[in-house]
Amino acid sequence: MTDRFAIILAAGKGTRMKSPRPKVLHEIGGRSMLAWSVALAKDLGCKRTVVVVGPDMPQLSDAAARLVGAENVAVQRQQLGTANAVDAARDALRDADGHAIVLYADTPLVPKEAGERAFIEVEKGASVCVLGFKAKLPNRYGRLVTTGDGALEAIVEANDASEAQLAIQLANSGVMAGPAKLMFELLREVKNDNAKGEFYLTDLVGLARGRKLKAAVALCEERDVQGVNSQVELAQVEQVFQQTVRERMMAAGVTLPAPETVWFSHDTTIAQGVTIEQNVVFATGVSVESGAVIRAFSHLEGAKVGAGAMVGPYARLRPGALIGKNAHIGNFVEVKNVTLGEGAKANHLSYLGDGEVGAGANIGAGTIFCNYDGFFKYRTVVGANAFVGSNSALVAPVTIGVGGYVGSGSVIVEDVAADALAIGRGRQFGKEGWAKAFRDENSAAKKAGKKPPGAI
Repeated sequence: MTDRFAIILAAGKGTRMKSPRPKVLHEIGGRSMLAWSVALAKDLGCKRTVVVVGPDMPQLSDAAARLVGAENVAVQRQQLGTANAVDAARDALRDADGHAIVLYADTPLVPKEAGERAFIEVEKGASVCVLGFKAKLPNRYGRLVTTGDGALEAIVEANDASEAQLAIQLANSGVMAGPAKLMFELLREVKNDNAKGEFYLTDLVGLARGRKLKAAVALCEERDVQGVNSQVELAQVEQVFQQTVRERMMAAGVTLPAPETVWFSHDTTIAQGVTIEQNVVFATGVSVESGAVIRAFSHLEGAKVGAGAMVGPYARLRPGALIGKNAHIGNFVEVKNVTLGEGAKANHLSYLGDGEVGAGANIGAGTIFCNYDGFFKYRTVVGANAFVGSNSALVAPVTIGVGGYVGSGSVIVEDVAADALAIGRGRQFGKEGWAKAFRDENSAAKKAGKKPPGAI
């Protein structure tokens, strides 16, 4: 197979975002738009990916270097148009012998299948292949002018189009593929004699046709190539992503009674037979196995939920939460870096941080794993089939042995042996008639206008 390369354009200033963060580092589905494009290049099997950034963009340059390596970050010194931006990758790809695709870091949802279609056209002999779509409102897009047999004749920017050309619905996404060496050869011939005075990448089609070379169009959906230039468009693309994932989840056998209220990340993995109730948020790094139920208003991040487990409502799973088969995490329970064994339960109002809960153990309401002393974190281990009574504080490092019991309201600072009972609370005592005497004395004082010392 011919080697593939990718050039990702990320040099735009993104001023309409009105954000201190570079535009393409804003996230869709928990992943930066730049990372989406890099992932696409990887999925397409690109041997090397070059990211083109603008000058004086250290935050973006650093992020790009982490994704593709510093040697694959090129700088477009002047903002002179898309052809100029692609040309900035010339030195990095001077030895590239194969086919290249031009992607845009602010167009994050291009599916692998669309990019593959573009490469296939090039592999079949096209000198240039452009990803195109039927636009609902085409006025802001460049038009793809085709011949009777469907070959691509030219791309005309909206600002330069004639009335007849503006009537064309087939629009240009900007994504373009072609033989790498030919692409850089044609870039030397691009002129800036257009309405904006810029060097357009789209001119490569006309230049190729001028050499009697074939140009082609590969089709995709408009929502696949929706770009982001503002916070409003960022939200719109997020909605496209979420709707796509929801549909995919339901088609795979996931039950979503109110799909429009559930939010997924790019890497969320949900097995067939899972039920997800309304207003659930999946941040990155979550997997849920078959038969589990995620109840309403829960938030999960960096967590694994086992088969048949019950989470929520109003539960929070943080990174490192490993919820075992048929385990229960109930309302207002927060779990961070804790493994819950099969059938273990923490049903109410608890914080479990840094530790382990064995199979079949029960964590009572109001239990806290006291895991942090202001400097270091410590582990709490609750053995299998242990029982921790309500409103208990387990001060780590501490271990509750297999089958051990902790009395309600206890503060446990020492290990509890297997099958033992630990009670760590003050002894209760009572004074007969004290409450009545207290009320009578203070009621009389109040009627007499007397106040005890310190009263206001």
